Amino acid sequence: MIIKSLEQLNFLSVEIAKKLSKSDSILLFGEIGVGKTTFTRNLINFFQEQDNVQITDVLSPTFNLLYEYEFKDFKIMHYDLYRLKNSKEIQQIGIFEETKAVIKIIEWPELIKNRIPNRIEINLSYAENENERNFEMETFGKCRF
Repeated sequence: MIIKSLEQLNFLSVEIAKKLSKSDSILLFGEIGVGKTTFTRNLINFFQEQDNVQITDVLSPTFNLLYEYEFKDFKIMHYDLYRLKNSKEIQQIGIFEETKAVIKIIEWPELIKNRIPNRIEINLSYAENENERNFEMETFGKCRF
């Protein structure tokens, strides 16, 4: 699918958010600047609106590796693994330790060796038109759309 606008990316983010289970993971693949964090921001802001909490400026956790967002009955853990060099570093940050009532969004998941059972893999790439993006999605486990 071709994404032709930020509004269309927001729409897809919200539609996916509406169908997420509180234990699903989203793995975001794509080059720098292709829209992974924008997708994540839209999704988190949707949940903030639903929970009637202040809308925050969701930033890429490139330097922190993780930002957490608390909601009434779940939380979102937003990881950015861009700076990690090997799978041992992934084990050290404990991505797989907390599993109940946690939606995990992981940018740059290429180093993850253990495939997360209930996951959505999204690949964003640049389209021929520089203002458009290719959007590919595949679901695994209980994630179905």
